[in-house]
Amino acid sequence: MNATFSFTKLVVDDLEKMSAYYQQVFGLKPLDRVQADIGIDPIDEIMLGKDSAFGPGSIMLLKFVDKPAPVPGAVILGFQTDDLDALVDRVVESGGSIHVEVKQSDVAPVRVAFVVDPEGNHAECVQFLGEIKGADELGNLSGN
Repeated sequence: MNATFSFTKLVVDDLEKMSAYYQQVFGLKPLDRVQADIGIDPIDEIMLGKDSAFGPGSIMLLKFVDKPAPVPGAVILGFQTDDLDALVDRVVESGGSIHVEVKQSDVAPVRVAFVVDPEGNHAECVQFLGEIKGADELGNLSGN
């Protein structure tokens, strides 16, 4: 049996606001919307992606209708871009904030920033500046 990682579900409080944020900042498209139940809990979910709701890079924003959103910080999303400065600008313009400013790694050909969406969820944003052959070349990107 094979299993492939396909998508991420992020539980949010304001589904419409967060959908607009992820569309504006990361260029994702709303591909589907589901209103259903997980067990006895009603949900409302918007599936965002570039080409597929279940493909690489897709994110599903999920709201438990009758429950408050969890405390943010349990998940750090990861995004890759070819223009980190423009992406960080879009984060701020769309209501997000910068957690760690853009930094050039001393150990790999990458630039990295950590940003926070309007509900407090973190994302690591990476711009590759050269060819990286494996994870061992990435080293300590956070600079800590």
